[in-house]
Amino acid sequence: MTQSLSFADLGLKKPLLDAVAEQGYQTPSPIQAQAIPAVLAGKDVMAAAQTGTGKTAGFTLPLLHLLADGPKVQGNQVRALVLTPTRELAAQVADSVATYGKHLPLRSQVVFGGVKINPQMMNLRRGADVLVATPGRLLDLYQQNALRFKQLEVLVLDEADRMLDMGFIHDIKKILALLPAKRQNLLFSATFSDDIRALAKGLVNNPVEISVTPPNSTAERVEQAIYPVDKNRKAKLLCKLINDGKWQQVLVFTRTKHGANRLAKQLEENQITAAPIHGNKSQSARTKALADFKAGRVRALVATDIAARGLDIDQLPQVVNFDLPNVAEDYVHRIGRTGRAGASGKAVSLVCSDELKELKAIERLIGQVLTREELPGFEPVNKLAETTLDSRPQKPKKPKKPKAHGDGQRSANNAGKESQGRNSGQNRSGGEGQNGKPRRRRRPQGPKSQA
Repeated sequence: MTQSLSFADLGLKKPLLDAVAEQGYQTPSPIQAQAIPAVLAGKDVMAAAQTGTGKTAGFTLPLLHLLADGPKVQGNQVRALVLTPTRELAAQVADSVATYGKHLPLRSQVVFGGVKINPQMMNLRRGADVLVATPGRLLDLYQQNALRFKQLEVLVLDEADRMLDMGFIHDIKKILALLPAKRQNLLFSATFSDDIRALAKGLVNNPVEISVTPPNSTAERVEQAIYPVDKNRKAKLLCKLINDGKWQQVLVFTRTKHGANRLAKQLEENQITAAPIHGNKSQSARTKALADFKAGRVRALVATDIAARGLDIDQLPQVVNFDLPNVAEDYVHRIGRTGRAGASGKAVSLVCSDELKELKAIERLIGQVLTREELPGFEPVNKLAETTLDSRPQKPKKPKKPKAHGDGQRSANNAGKESQGRNSGQNRSGGEGQNGKPRRRRRPQGPKSQA
């Protein structure tokens, strides 16, 4: 279908077609071919699409088309709001909006935590036709009267399933309560889980439902393999794979922030340039690490799962799971960093005997037993048991309660922490009242008598 279809056939404005052509794109991807006409028709959309399918352009192009003919945005107002779970993803969506909208007289802004809030407040004084934001910082800005939604026309939830996994559900509900009831809603998710469908019930109205990939499928162009190895020899094995394979660019996933820091140091000690990227790093450090990686100044980018869906790297040939993820679905998102936009890639997992449970869960999820390879000299002392595919029907998951994650991710109780810079002047956990004045503290009561 999409081979004979061009972007011009979708009815987009010439300034948008010019911007697309300047990026070297000629034909829309399947998600773009289905989503763009639906958005242009003003319909609500619920789309399942994995990373690397072109989904960002699938909503930014028609969004810009619709906004181009609307009224001029007023001060502190927003006409289209795009919510994303991470800073990196917010920055990348904002880049796409700026790239495709370069020939249109529209104003866009991006806001997220980890940086000072005052410059963001200043930039919003003139309003934004498109605002890309993380949920916590958006609420901070609203509470400081830097944002209003009277002019809002469109809401986009990007990576909605990731937002739920990170405990943003309460923030999302708060934001929905602030928005005009009459608006267009676009929900993009890697999967249509039960939690996502529950969220969609209160969000989209009679939506066009689009799915371009089977649930939890792994990229067809990604070659997958595992290396059984003892836990204490993983770092040495990784160094040998990088050197023997002459890998110039590899994204490595660890389970913890401390593990990412430690592994990056070990790689550097073995003359492999490396940089860690995770939630404890400042935004400037994360931006620099990613820029150095893309420019080839760093061979190995060591990341936690906060980066699993927030990194957009063209032609990334190698992904390594140094640790298997605790959640099987995260494996799909991790290896989705390679094999993008028609390119091929390889995903390697270093698996020790302690990770048998995680391996079985991953193989059950993707419906295949992963190929095993052994490197001479690295045969594990603690053998990794053989696995067979568990094809029994899986029980539906219970809705997740928001909880804190090990990567600086937020929960309902610490919802303000992700988004607040040092100068935000707020503490949503109870430090200030609605008027910005400190709440009065109750005097401590005397000790209660014990029964």
